[in-house]
Amino acid sequence: MVPLLQAMDHPCRVDQVRVGIINQNEINAANAGNCEFYVTMGLLRRANDDQLRGVLAHEIAHQDLGHVAKAQVLGAGLNILSAGLQQLFPAAGALAPIAGELVARGYGRTEEYAADRHGVDILRRAGYSKETLLDALTWIRRTAGDGGGGFLSTHPGLDERIATIEKMR
Repeated sequence: MVPLLQAMDHPCRVDQVRVGIINQNEINAANAGNCEFYVTMGLLRRANDDQLRGVLAHEIAHQDLGHVAKAQVLGAGLNILSAGLQQLFPAAGALAPIAGELVARGYGRTEEYAADRHGVDILRRAGYSKETLLDALTWIRRTAGDGGGGFLSTHPGLDERIATIEKMR
């Protein structure tokens, strides 16, 4: 993980990094902001080193791009907008949360593609190829299913993500 952290545009100090392990069998990982990452037991039990490296590069990219902080600002803005709409149009109370959710989900998909692109950059700077992330996503699709896409999903489908990365130079 250290070579990936050192390859960031805004590196986390090693003593600042926290990695939490979640006792779930699913294959998953997350970035909580402030150089804090979470991985599931399912990921740790099943992934080989390169697959784990690819997943972590994606999560480190979220950190480097400031996605958690941006999502918090977006959420606060949507809450303020929703409250304002309800004051002006009381009937909007039922629709505002749905509209906010759709905006947030579209934002989430954009961030996932950006984290994939930047994750490849981080991998390359650390001496690995884009195939590290491609292989990790292909392994996840094969092991856990697509797990993304669809109208209300925050993540694009794995097939879409893989195709986008394959087109990168």
